[in-house]
Amino acid sequence: METIAAELAKLDIAGAVFTDEVHRRLYATDASAYRELPLAVVVPKTEADIAQLIRFAKQYHTSLIPRTAGTSLAGQVVGNGIVVDVSRHFNKILEINQAEKWVRVQPGVIRDDLNKALKPHGLFFGPETSTVNRAMIGGMIGNNSCGANSVVYGSARDHLLETKGFLSDGSHVQFGDVAMEAFQQKAAGTPAEKKLENNIYRGMHQLLDDPQARKEIAAEFPQQSIPRRNTGYAIDILARMQPYAAEGDPFNFDRLIAGSKGTLFFITEDRLTLDEVPPAHKNLVCVHCHSIDE
Repeated sequence: METIAAELAKLDIAGAVFTDEVHRRLYATDASAYRELPLAVVVPKTEADIAQLIRFAKQYHTSLIPRTAGTSLAGQVVGNGIVVDVSRHFNKILEINQAEKWVRVQPGVIRDDLNKALKPHGLFFGPETSTVNRAMIGGMIGNNSCGANSVVYGSARDHLLETKGFLSDGSHVQFGDVAMEAFQQKAAGTPAEKKLENNIYRGMHQLLDDPQARKEIAAEFPQQSIPRRNTGYAIDILARMQPYAAEGDPFNFDRLIAGSKGTLFFITEDRLTLDEVPPAHKNLVCVHCHSIDE
């Protein structure tokens, strides 16, 4: 580990690399009760920094731990790999589209700061946590955050349109809705290119194209009627998309990325759907219901 840390310190990146004990102790915890000293802490400044870090981690067989505010309660950003803190420099609101009700942001944007910027446009991002004045969008997507009003506004996964970022080989890709023709092209790929993105589409298609596999997934995964669930990777949602369900939504790997705790994809940019700001005045009516949805 000392050798890897020493080599990491030699990287020529625009951001900062910390291998001292003080920084390692500072980043050894999140808001949970877990504690583990990381190998090092890196604060990347550019996407090129992140790509270089991924190549380094692959070369030295270590892991990267994407981190924003560290408000997670189950040790999601605690580990013995390299903590990569994107909250310092990847914290910009890139574009607001009022007409189509979406926003493009970097993962280090604080949820409440985002809604303050959206308020003049009559829009807001609905998913919330108890830490919305410091929790950041990247972590909310990684944890598929919901909040007290999830029955109305859903989870972070429900609002995720597109993501941009890096795969484990350092390749920069974009995930979003994929039409049937594009899906088939990506799944086929070009064997000579050996692109990881093509391998991912091809591998997932080989799994989900088997009716027996889809049947087992439907039987063993949590019920579809449970909207707030973060138990593992949401492969069951992909199985209900095109081309595996004729009436399903277009295939979108973002449904799998949301809730994956930063283990599948290093996000550098997100495009999110928005809701209209509710009326300023609210009335309370106490009614008896048989279920939460009712």
